[in-house]
Order: sequence, then structure tokens, then C-alpha cells
Amino acid sequence: QVQLVESGGGLVQAGTSLRLSCAASGLIWNNYAMAWFRQAPGKEREFVAAVSWSAGSTYYADSVKGRFTISRDNAKSTVDLQMNSLKVEDTAVYFCAADRSYSGNFQIRARRYDYWGQGTQVTVSS
Repeated sequence: QVQLVESGGGLVQAGTSLRLSCAASGLIWNNYAMAWFRQAPGKEREFVAAVSWSAGSTYYADSVKGRFTISRDNAKSTVDLQMNSLKVEDTAVYFCAADRSYSGNFQIRARRYDYWGQGTQVTVSS
């Protein structure tokens, strides 16, 4: 049984930092590209960042480029999202997701991902 479990969310002030982590089990970790998505109330789930299985390639949404960093530890089967210079508009539930079909092009559509975590709430106050 595949499980993705996010942690690290919370309430922070604008301009500060937060680090999210996602721990995976039940899958062949190195076969999957990993990504973070987020969903704010009343909005669709949107792509945030992705990392290839080897961690050699990453891709970011324009809205977080230069502020967020995605990384993975293949020895621990974890993927992290370091979020710096947080803005109020970053407030959302953040989900990690696994893509089995990655072959060099990152997917930004949620429906292309095979497995999802339950999400962790990030709230940024002004």
C-alpha cells in the first residue's frame, strides 16, 4: 500500500520560512518523479514544484521560482519543500504527489500524478 505523508505545515508570518517534508512508503521510490501541489479555498489544485527521480532536474511554478526549493533524499524516500519569503498568497493546503510516468518532462496537471498525500495546511499571515 502506497503512502505519502506530509508534515511541517503551520501558521507563519509573511516574509518568514517554512519547510515541508513528505515521506513515502510502499512504492519503488526511484521510479517516481515527485512534486508539490497546493490548493487554496475555492481554487483548483495548482502545481508548485517537481523533482526528477535522480534529483538532477527540478521545475517550479513562476509564482514560487526563486523562493521555494524542492529536494529529495533517495536514501530516506523523502521529498522536501523549502519555502522562503512566504507571502499571504502562499496560504493553501500543500500536497506531495508521485509521478510514475516521468521521462524527462515534468507534469503540471494534477490528474497525471499517481499517488497523493493527505495534505498539510500552510497559513501565512500579514
